[in-house]
Amino acid sequence: MLIELLFVNPIFYLMVAISILLGFGIHEYSHAQVAYFLGDPTAKYAGRLTINPLAHFDPFGTLLIFIIGIGWGKPVPFNPYNLKNQKWGPALVGLAGPASNFLNALMVGLLLRFLEISNPALLAFFSIFVWINLILGVFNLLPIPPLDGSHIFLTILPPASERVKLLLQAGPFLIIIALLFMFYIGFPYICSPLFYLITGMPMPF
Repeated sequence: MLIELLFVNPIFYLMVAISILLGFGIHEYSHAQVAYFLGDPTAKYAGRLTINPLAHFDPFGTLLIFIIGIGWGKPVPFNPYNLKNQKWGPALVGLAGPASNFLNALMVGLLLRFLEISNPALLAFFSIFVWINLILGVFNLLPIPPLDGSHIFLTILPPASERVKLLLQAGPFLIIIALLFMFYIGFPYICSPLFYLITGMPMPF
């Protein structure tokens, strides 16, 4: 569990926690900002058009993140009928969160690649930040409700499709499949190669 790290290496735990807070806040803000840009002010009226992670916390889900490393935040509300493009708008709102995480990872990762960072603490923090954002980006792109990738996937399927109903019903069970996917495929075969591609460095932890 993640909380064990607090007692083994509190500095490392603090770096992980800050990276989660930053990546999480930017992720949720991006959903709200894209929805607002596309014509829906629902998230703004709900106080979610902010980078402050406190506005996006689900009390129980967020506590689980910092205890076991797995949890959830408060979904950003949006009304698809307010969006200028009602066909692709929900997909764009869903894509905004993971895209922001990949952008975070790219910007900080390029600093690791091209700057000579001699401070080991800063090097460790930047590496953790890139890794956390890659995890958030890849995991949330999976086409499983309520993950962001489901908005993209459901946009492609016909609205009345039986596959849509089955997908929505099986969402909670599929989350377990998504976690197993991340442990056995996502981390070693997607996130790690992306980390190396962006930073030019092997995983330092």
